[in-house]
Amino acid sequence: MPHPALRASITAPSVSLSAPVSAVRGIGEKRAAALQQAGVHTVEDLLYHIPRQYLDRRQLMPISRLVPDTTATVLATVRRTSVRYGKPGRFELTVGDETGFLRCTWFGDRWVRGLRKTFAPGDELIVSGKVSFFNGKQIISPEYDILTGDGDDLLHTGRVIPVYPSSADLREVGLDSRGFRRVIKPLLDSLAGTIPETLPEAILAACRLPSLEEALSHAHFPETPEEAERARARLAFDELFYLEMILALRKQAVTTGQQGIAFQSKSPLARQLVDRLPFDLTPAQKRVIREIHADMCRPQPMNRLLQGDVGSGKTVVAVLAMLLAVESGYQAALMAPTEILAEQHSFVIRDLLDGLGVTVTFLVGGLPAKERATRRDEVATGAAQVVIGTHALIQEGVTFPKLGLVIIDEQHRFGVVQRAALRAKGGMPDVLVMTATPIPRTLALTVYGDLDVSVLDALPPGRKPITTRWVSDATRTEVYGFVRSQVEHGRQAYVVCPLVEESEKVDLKAAIAMADHLQQEVFPDRRVALLHGRMKAEEKDAIMHRFKAGAFDILVSTTVIEVGIDVPNATVMVIEQAERFGLAQLHQLRGRVGRGEHQSFCILINGVDPGQPIPDDTLRRLEVMAETQDGFRIADEDLKLRGPGEFLGTRQHGLPGLRIADIIRDHALLLTARREAFAVVERDGQLARPEHRAVREVLKRRYMDGVGLIEVG
Repeated sequence: MPHPALRASITAPSVSLSAPVSAVRGIGEKRAAALQQAGVHTVEDLLYHIPRQYLDRRQLMPISRLVPDTTATVLATVRRTSVRYGKPGRFELTVGDETGFLRCTWFGDRWVRGLRKTFAPGDELIVSGKVSFFNGKQIISPEYDILTGDGDDLLHTGRVIPVYPSSADLREVGLDSRGFRRVIKPLLDSLAGTIPETLPEAILAACRLPSLEEALSHAHFPETPEEAERARARLAFDELFYLEMILALRKQAVTTGQQGIAFQSKSPLARQLVDRLPFDLTPAQKRVIREIHADMCRPQPMNRLLQGDVGSGKTVVAVLAMLLAVESGYQAALMAPTEILAEQHSFVIRDLLDGLGVTVTFLVGGLPAKERATRRDEVATGAAQVVIGTHALIQEGVTFPKLGLVIIDEQHRFGVVQRAALRAKGGMPDVLVMTATPIPRTLALTVYGDLDVSVLDALPPGRKPITTRWVSDATRTEVYGFVRSQVEHGRQAYVVCPLVEESEKVDLKAAIAMADHLQQEVFPDRRVALLHGRMKAEEKDAIMHRFKAGAFDILVSTTVIEVGIDVPNATVMVIEQAERFGLAQLHQLRGRVGRGEHQSFCILINGVDPGQPIPDDTLRRLEVMAETQDGFRIADEDLKLRGPGEFLGTRQHGLPGLRIADIIRDHALLLTARREAFAVVERDGQLARPEHRAVREVLKRRYMDGVGLIEVG
């Protein structure tokens, strides 16, 4: 039997799911404005504003039976309140029942301001939280509800209670958890029997999922925690299913029915390049080259992701693909996210192609106008066979007469629209996207799920593991002594200073000061150089060339050396204030050493003030770096520490964000959703069958931005 709260007599007029949230009873102008700030614009958005957690208030505990370190719910009466101002401020509430007293404490000025007029002696409360003991039993920052006796208290106690995400702005207009319950319960009642299903019946049956209406009802007002989780899983499945539908439709749009280029199967220039390389290709490189070659020889457009850890040899693979395109009479274009990376690609690729008779053109926005115009003409006439650049390649004035291959480096820094814009410069060119950031399989299925994937999972033979240590700032003298010993043995070293956008000027000064300090005071007898992103392209290029040639012993740099520089003689990487870097960036920086025959070292200097505790996530990052050099394991740890949203950010890929699903927690659900979505598109690519009508409508209504240029139905 449903709980009495689910049969509340409150009624409200039925409203359309697409109606503005202000159409909901109880949502006035101020509440609507606050909800819109929180991303809740429509009635449907409000229904999907599901609880962040649940409090099991089916059992109320007498205060006398409360045990420290357990979570409990009590029904008690306010006895007194007290406010203590200071840093931080503190608000205390003493409640009691017939068995004893309990102190509830909130720390912080915002709680003092918000709560000091909330309670009055005699108020009856439900209080939930973790019990502790300090001068008596207490709960810090408990969840609470004041029982008003106005007829809807059964929504707030005696059952599994939903706790909603609620900002300060929402609480100010009465939309705390209690307010949300009061609004959403009558809304669900009014919509009973009218919420349309979004998944085909066959998928509901195969995956044993509840209906959407049942899931929404139980997500907000479950009878048990298990019922709440089953409802959440259904709603999470919806999100993952439609995300994978977008990816499946994208893949279909590129690979089905599109006439691409069938490149010639032989490339004498590629054979020449391989024969003159000073190293043998790894088995992983050979496998990936075969995969790309097979794709390029088919008449359907290639749409492939090349994943490779730092130093795994992606550039050589890309150049071999370029040669196949060029020898078939087409142009190849490589787009990088920054000018420094584009410059480095230009340098490496020119070096590899030297003597093969292939014309390489470099095109970025930072070039002088006259020179930029000249290079655009080279591209437009076809004189430029290989074009390397940045976003400048997709500007309106750049035209390619015969673009056959598009290579996009560090794909996660580009949006799907930019990827499509470069592809649109040709008829239907093959596309190879590359990343040196190992991507956990779960993320690859969500962000790159429309691409075929090749993985370079082996480093060139002879590479020695990089010894990695993290140390405190107090050991700086020993660190510099170690750097000196390496330099005296003929090796070179990097010293990297952090540079982040928010404090770029301050950090740039710090890098300049560090270079000056090392040259004048620490290594006056050695050659110290400075490299940073504010330098002109020619100056940066000259410094990199001279460092590689051995003209400098120590290169002080910002993170412009994160990718692209290959100096086999550099064996020491010192990273200042390592706590300011993410795991992926630390891994990328470490990859600048260990590229030659000599043992290499990475030293992470922790800049947290002495005496201050190191935050747990910082400590974990430093420990992981010291434990492993496996880029995929590091990526998994980075995903756990930073979460999927921050790791890559689905929005820049034109994909919908995930409000309910968690791709770490819901990995198995993701695999099931992907299987079902791709099966639907394989069976019915236009979603024209009656059983897929709802899927088509949901895609158009909710996800048209993510579908992008794909035509559905």
